Formats: sequence, C-alpha cells, structure tokens
Amino acid sequence: MAHNQFELLRQRRFLPFFATQALGAFNDNVYRQAIIGLLFYLGISPEQRTLYTNLAPALFILPYFLFSATAGQIAEKLEKSRLIRITTTMEIVIMSLAAVGFLTQNMIVLLVALFCTGLQSTLFGPVKYSILPSVLKPEELTGGNGLVEMGTSISILIGMIFGGLIFTLAGTHGPIVAATSIILLALAGNLVSRAIPRAEAGAPDLKINWNPIPESVEILRLARKQPAVRNAILGVSWFWFVGTVLTSQLPTYAEVNLGGSGTLYIFALALFSIGTGVGSVLCEKLSARTVEIGLVPLGAFGISAFMIDLYFARSGIAATQVATVGAFMAQPGSWRIVIDLIGIGLFAGFFVVPLFALIQSRTPRNEVSRVIAGMNIQNAAFIVLAAGLGIAVQRFLGWSIPQVFLALAIANVVVAIYIFTIVPEFMMRFLSWVLVRGLYRLRVHGVEKHVPDDGAALIVCNHVSYMDALILAASIPRPVRFVMYYKIFNIPVMSWIFRTAKAIPIAGAKEDPVLMQRAFEEIDAALAAGELVGIFPEGGLSKDGAIAPFKSGVERILERRPVPVVPMALRNMWTSMWSRRDGRLGRMRVPRRLRATVEVIAQAPIDGGAADAPTLEARVRELRGDAA
Repeated sequence: MAHNQFELLRQRRFLPFFATQALGAFNDNVYRQAIIGLLFYLGISPEQRTLYTNLAPALFILPYFLFSATAGQIAEKLEKSRLIRITTTMEIVIMSLAAVGFLTQNMIVLLVALFCTGLQSTLFGPVKYSILPSVLKPEELTGGNGLVEMGTSISILIGMIFGGLIFTLAGTHGPIVAATSIILLALAGNLVSRAIPRAEAGAPDLKINWNPIPESVEILRLARKQPAVRNAILGVSWFWFVGTVLTSQLPTYAEVNLGGSGTLYIFALALFSIGTGVGSVLCEKLSARTVEIGLVPLGAFGISAFMIDLYFARSGIAATQVATVGAFMAQPGSWRIVIDLIGIGLFAGFFVVPLFALIQSRTPRNEVSRVIAGMNIQNAAFIVLAAGLGIAVQRFLGWSIPQVFLALAIANVVVAIYIFTIVPEFMMRFLSWVLVRGLYRLRVHGVEKHVPDDGAALIVCNHVSYMDALILAASIPRPVRFVMYYKIFNIPVMSWIFRTAKAIPIAGAKEDPVLMQRAFEEIDAALAAGELVGIFPEGGLSKDGAIAPFKSGVERILERRPVPVVPMALRNMWTSMWSRRDGRLGRMRVPRRLRATVEVIAQAPIDGGAADAPTLEARVRELRGDAA
C-alpha cells in the first residue's frame, strides 16, 4: 500500500497512465510550437503569422464544443484502458498526417491535423480523469491528481521548449526533425498505454446519444446536479480562465515589461509551470491524504495575493532591454517577479488539485466520465472567453498587461467569494484545516486501511476535546456526519463549521427527548443513504482523561441499522488544546502544548449485528492505550 504519492510512480495501476498522459501533453505542445517555428522558417509575413497563431488555438478547442458530449458517453461505456489505447492509436494516425504537413510545408494539412489533435484530446479528456477514481483509493486521489497535474505542467513546458527549438537548431532539417519527433512520441505513447491495466467501464449498458446538442445539455445538467461538484467544476473552469489570461499575456509581458526576448518568456512560463507542479504535489502532504477542499480557498487567495504583488513589482515598461535570463536576474526587483510567478503557480496547484479530487470522489462512478465531459465543455467556453477578454480590454480600454493582471487578481477574489458563499463547505473545510493543521501535528494510523471506501459505516471514538470532530474529519478521506452534544454543536463560530458539515446535534433523554429522537432518525437516514456517521459513545467530554463507559445509544443505532462499525481512538489529546484538563480560562489562553503531536488510530471494522457498547468500548480502550 502506498504511503506516499510518489510510490504510485512505481505501481502499474498508475505509472503507465501517468506516462501516457505526460507523453501526450508533451507531443501536443511539441507539435503546436513546431508549427509556429515553421511559420518563421517559411518567412511568412507577420500578418499571416498572426492569423495562423490565432486560428490554431481556435481549431484545437473547437472539438471540445462539438464532441465532448459524445466523448463522455464513450468513456462511460467502454473499458478505460481499451479507450486509452484507441486514443493513442488515433494520435499515431493524426501525427502521421501532421508529419506530411511538415514535410510538404503545407499549413492547411497542419491545421487539419491540429483540429484532429483537438478531437483526440476531447476523447481522451473524460477517461483521463475518470480512470483515477477507478484505480486509486479515496485517500490516494489528491496525491494522484497532484502527480498528474505536475506531470502535465512540466510536459507542456518541456514540449514548448523542445518544439520551439526544432527549427532554430535543425535549420533546413527542421521539417524532417519535426515530423520524426511527433511520430516517435505518438508511438511511444501508444506503446506505454498498452501497459495500463484493465479499468472497468462506468456504465457498459449506456445507450449513446450521437446528437451532440441535446446530449451536451444533458451532461451539463448532470454536472450541475450536486452543488459541491457543480461549484468545483466552476472552480476548475475559472482556473483555466485565469491560466489562459496569464499565460497568453506572458510573451508580450516578457518583452515589454521585463525587457527580454523569447528566452525570457520561456523563463517566465517555466517559473509558473514549476510553481504549479510543486503546488500540485504538495497538496497530498498538506491534506494528509484526504480530499481536502479546505486548500481551495487558500489557493484562490494566494493566487490573487501574488498576482497583486506582480502588478506592483513591475507596473510599467522595462527601463532597459536584456538579452539573457542572467542579465534580467541582475536587475533590481527581478527576484520579486520570480517569486511572484512561482507563487501564482504554487497556489494554482493548491486551488485546482483538490477540486479535481472532489469531483472524482463525489460523482457516482457511472456518471464521472460524462461529468468530466461536461466540465470540458465549460472549460473550453471559459478559455475562449478569457482569450477574447484579454484582447478586448487591451485594445478597447487601453489596459497595460500589469493592469490586466491586477484586474484578474481582483476578479479572482470576487469569483472565489461567490463560490465559497454558495457552497460554504469550502470555507468550512478551510477553517477546520487551518485550525487542525495550525494547532496540532497530526499522525494517522490505519484509517486508509480500515475505513470503508464507500457504503455506510459507523465510526466510534473516545471523546477528549472540543476539537475531536474536526480532527477526525481531517483524518478520514470521506465526509463524516458527526453526532455531537448540542451544546458543543452550538459553540459560536464552531457551530457554523458543524452545521455546514451536516453534523447531527443530540441531547440527553431528560434534557430534550424530541431532539434526541430526531437525532436518531437523522443517523438512520444518513446510514441508509450510505454515509459515514461518527459518534462519541461516552456521551460527553472526558473529565479526567480516562474513557468513560460507552452508553447504549450505539446499540440503539445498530439495532435499527446493523452497519459495519470502525473503532477509532484519539491519543495524546488530554494534554493538548481544549480538553477539560484546563479550566475555561485556561482554554482561552495560548496553551503550552501548541502544535502538540496527536494520533488518530483505526481498527478493522466490526460486524454491526454482533457489536455492543462494552465490546466497542474495549476496542477503543485497547487502541488508545495509556496515551490519554
């Protein structure tokens, strides 16, 4: 079992897919940059060159509008490794056509092949993301997506550099080198794809609707069915909007505002790409292997912070022209720009990786390919809108590129607040993430092995502090409906977090029998819906650090719904923050054990039909041991 996302790169269930995806992204960008290199090689006029460079992205993105609905259905119906082999075989055919275009120096053939490349990417897109939840465990989704995003970012960057240098270095042999390179890369991608293990179809009996218009409407409706998924998709599309505006302005920004040449543009793009790659792979570490959407607000506001600083770092044109990256770095203020570009990419990784993981984890397996296809349609629309707005504000409003960056930073904050207001779960998870990661050093044992990946289960745990539910939520990959004493549920600020997480308040039979009955009904409904429910059977916080006898409420739950029960224990919480070891005034001060190391331990599930309160209490006592 992998305990580190990089371990996935040693496993057949992930590595061949990762390599296939990276090779595909690399080849696409080699091809597109080689076309631009050919235009310069042929000495085409700047006007014609501008026409081709504007036409090329449009041709590549057009298939996403036309064929995403069909692609989503095909990805749902076919076994996934087979579909990937089909798409990489298509790539060989398309790149063979493109090779003819390079060898004959025929732009029409190259543009037709570019449209076909967009078609192939449209077909590959839904299976690219829908295969991950099929081959990865829930706790591996964030790390797996982080690796894919990292690999894609680096492959795009290296592909652009390689493709851009072909005609510069090869000279008159450029067409032959370009043609050979793209075919060899396509062959390599197809060869690697044959090692991808079988991944079953999500909906093998799906009847395909070949009419793209009504089906596009249907998959967009499907993508909007769940509020959290709908707004995660909106967030991904907004990421593409921000990325398109930023990267499309970088060539001119490097020339006008940084005073450099094409080399400085590649340097700026490399900084952004490396930042995105690093941010993507850091997500697993920061989220402790859960689908931690609390990183999304952090990413959103981090992007804006560094983009605003980028505006102030160089708001005017460059004072001097520089020929090399070294000369640029020798100028005052250059390191600030470097840090800003890396920072934007870093927080972009924090922003987008958890969104992909959320979409995959919250979407039913028989719908995920179509939901991804719907997302691709929306992404394409946002990319086109970004390109159009970027041109419009400069041409008609006269904005400079730094002003575009500043406006984009402000717009990013507005959009982020809008998304987080509609689905407060994002901000709730952000606050709980800050609280848990800021106040504790969390060590998790056995959770990924023993908590079921899907289906109903009851989590039982000892109760030591006011933070217990947040700590368990941060340790378990799936959302958990916690049952908690209503007075804790109503604590100011924390109450908003608990309500947003759909916690279930409960009271004692003598305090409020109506609330108690309603709580048991909500618990049963949640378990019937296949959710995880977490309870603290002691019935209240520990007063002395010891585990109190478990109450019979857990038996009442299991009598009605005998689901598997996962015993869990919190260790070392008694001497940490917000336990009853300190009095009320003591809990309000900064505690002596700030950033204390606490542990969460899980044991194998017990059959709910055979579990009772004494048995579960004994299991939890065993797990906790002497580490109160």
